[in-house]
Amino acid sequence: MYTARLRTKYREEVMSTLMSRFGYKSVMQVPAIKKIVINQGLGKAVSDKKIIDTGVEELTIIAGQKAVPTLSKKSVSNFILRE
Repeated sequence: MYTARLRTKYREEVMSTLMSRFGYKSVMQVPAIKKIVINQGLGKAVSDKKIIDTGVEELTIIAGQKAVPTLSKKSVSNFILRE
């Protein structure tokens, strides 16, 4: 079974450093990473929809997973933003 590189690095290097720095006595006291979120604001995409496609491609390359474009939930007139 494959384990993510970030998870193995956190378990092997970061947890031991945190335990020695903050004086944790148990591994269960060390804070755990629950979720990692990567987001990107595309303000100019209001006028050009091709910017969204390039933004999705960039985030897909960075994260290694297919990015999901999410549209706005509210209309904001000052930003010329529609749902």
